[in-house]
Amino acid sequence: MNGREDSKLNDLFFLCSLIEYVGRQTKNKRETVVNALGRKGLEHYYELAEVYHCENIDKVTDELVNKYHITMGTYDNVKAAMDSIPSHWDIGKVMQRLIHEVAKHSDGDVIGALIQVYNSWIAAKIDDYNCSMYYENTSYQYASYQAGKAL
Repeated sequence: MNGREDSKLNDLFFLCSLIEYVGRQTKNKRETVVNALGRKGLEHYYELAEVYHCENIDKVTDELVNKYHITMGTYDNVKAAMDSIPSHWDIGKVMQRLIHEVAKHSDGDVIGALIQVYNSWIAAKIDDYNCSMYYENTSYQYASYQAGKAL
């Protein structure tokens, strides 16, 4: 992988971590956050991830929530967790790897893959910290995603 590809993977990691953080802060499903931003907003944060990751994540979150009118929800997968809770960075890495895999095996459209994955059944499974999907390996997650169910 060259430096540019590594950089874009880091940008995707930041974007996925930001989505997770915003979802936790606003008590929304991650697909709600993704759909509120839309393709244009997601592209903006993806393209400028290198800049935004230098900012305080709470500041970036506040700006994002206000700009895209994300209201408080009632979804709290962190509170529902019975055991250890992965950080927003941990989940960002899980989602980054899966989205990268989906994009690699399709047309290479990372933002399109991101929208698809977050709006699919597997995002809810990854968000359920009481099941094993979030810590399964990427190959298993991708195969399950393709099959439309956990294998």
